[in-house]
Amino acid sequence: MRVLGVDPGLTRCGLGVVDGLPGRRARLVAVGVATSPVDHEVDQRLLAIEARIEEWLEEHAPDAVAVERVFAQHNVRTVMGTAQVAGIAMVAAARRRIPVALHTPSEVKAAVTGNGRADKPQVQTMVARLLSLDEIPRPADAADALALAICHLWRPAGALGAPQRAPGSMTAAQRAWAAAEQAAKRRA
Repeated sequence: MRVLGVDPGLTRCGLGVVDGLPGRRARLVAVGVATSPVDHEVDQRLLAIEARIEEWLEEHAPDAVAVERVFAQHNVRTVMGTAQVAGIAMVAAARRRIPVALHTPSEVKAAVTGNGRADKPQVQTMVARLLSLDEIPRPADAADALALAICHLWRPAGALGAPQRAPGSMTAAQRAWAAAEQAAKRRA
């Protein structure tokens, strides 16, 4: 299973792709961040982030997308931008009929470290260890995106339900077409 983890943010949106099976060692496919200029209007910033997410979906053809569930923070502007980017990621995945799951920060920390209250350095260290990386992925948003993807591999249900769409949501022909498209993209 290939999972794209998205750590939503308006300035930096972490993106991380891993391959693996539930309970098995995960393998790093790609990691990075989508950025937007802080001096641009919000609509243009969202457009820049959306374009990068679309590129990652096309390039990596994930089987699922795991997005960090946004919680209220003291800074309303920050939470609004984060929620808007999370929505963009979910819509981009839904457009391709890729299942989406939301995972809370506590779920991610527990899946990766065994402790739902782990701090960022602990999560980053475990991400590097779990993926057999020589160094911790930077910036922190990138490591968080990988942690989300790993969490989804090991806890696939997430906040939106099962990792697969309901059987009736796609016809047999649509499922076959989607599987063929994803297989072709991986070979390319």
